Amino acid sequence: MAKAPTYRSPTDSYAVTAEFYDVLQAGEDETRVRHLYGREVAKARVGVLDIGAGTGRVTLMSVAESQVDVHAVEPARAMRTSLMTRLAALPARQRERVTVHPHALEEAALYAVADVAVCHNTVACLSPSARHALWPAIGAALVPGGSLFLQLPPARLPARNVLRVLPQQRIGEHAYGGRMVMSTAGNRIRTRVDYWVRGVEGVLREHSETFWMWPASRSQVIDDLERHGFVPLPGHDDPAVLAVTLRTPW
Repeated sequence: MAKAPTYRSPTDSYAVTAEFYDVLQAGEDETRVRHLYGREVAKARVGVLDIGAGTGRVTLMSVAESQVDVHAVEPARAMRTSLMTRLAALPARQRERVTVHPHALEEAALYAVADVAVCHNTVACLSPSARHALWPAIGAALVPGGSLFLQLPPARLPARNVLRVLPQQRIGEHAYGGRMVMSTAGNRIRTRVDYWVRGVEGVLREHSETFWMWPASRSQVIDDLERHGFVPLPGHDDPAVLAVTLRTPW
């Protein structure tokens, strides 16, 4: 019997954030993904592809809103652990429709598995070379005429530091909080996230994690995708999401 391949993430990415993400951000994100993609996911007739599934907000929404198979791509083990735990709690008939791919899409060798693809909160954290590898992999995974709905990266570098405070949440006797600081570092955006846990006696724990983002304008992303057979989808003008469709070969 052939030995199964072993997949190893090059870095322990999201190891800190995975503990705090669902507590501090996922509720807001759940509402947002349903608003941004729910109507389009409900139209899927072949399958849904969730690129950068994280802890599963788009994946679970897709299971609820569609009747097709869902392919969830998430290479980060820490985030994928939360995703798998969430899927395990689903009824068996829903769970059987979801396949989790534990590596990058270009390594998954998916071919014509979906007519709707969603790439939420992901592209900004991919370097230009990683994006270059992603576009043809999406094209291969979609059927001709399939659609991609992509949350755009920041259009430009921030002119000054940008601070975002994450609303504090309470679990039992402890309060969880955090903040993000975005700043320019060369041609990239450095995003440092600080988390803390407080009890009645004060701060119990503090953790930090840094992420890098690469800006790109809407027109740049459209140009890149057009080189791989995608064209803008009419009737979609949300400034945060780019909607494109894969040209049919005839």
